[in-house]
Amino acid sequence: MTREEKQVLVDELSEKFQSHNAFYIADASGMSVAKINEFRRLCFNRGMEFKVYKNTLIRKALDTLEGDTTEMDAALKGQSGVLFSKESGNAPGKLLKDFYKAQAYGKNAIPKPAFKGAYIDSSIYLGADQLETLSTLKGKNELIGEVIGLLQSPAKNVISALSSGGNKLAGILKTLSEKEEVAA
Repeated sequence: MTREEKQVLVDELSEKFQSHNAFYIADASGMSVAKINEFRRLCFNRGMEFKVYKNTLIRKALDTLEGDTTEMDAALKGQSGVLFSKESGNAPGKLLKDFYKAQAYGKNAIPKPAFKGAYIDSSIYLGADQLETLSTLKGKNELIGEVIGLLQSPAKNVISALSSGGNKLAGILKTLSEKEEVAA
């Protein structure tokens, strides 16, 4: 590969890093072609992309991001594939966990593609033990929905109390006015 071709790949990868708020790095070495194709198909069906790059090209593209990404060097050992997601930071984690379940790995087996690290909104997560945490993270839209629900709840309670109280008051006034008519 010529220097120009490498620069084109670095530019392409830098653009993807800039346009995706989350990406995961995973090691697919040792997987059969059929399994890698199955994984890529699952990624495509969920609106994600998995592509293998050389670690040096990933490192050069990471250098174009704002902030310090040197911690990601720990994930850039061996074969590295990048899993891109535009949706939320937890979507690739859920995808990996679902793929692992479908493959029915044994207790001591290392599931493939093996999670090595993730970059989500300028935060770095390293190591397979972080995958459970990442898959349960709530996305931006989920958090906004919860906040809106929490803000609406007190208002609904006040409106409900006022409307039910108003009905009671109207009933009491009607009963009193009927009693006055009967008494007169």
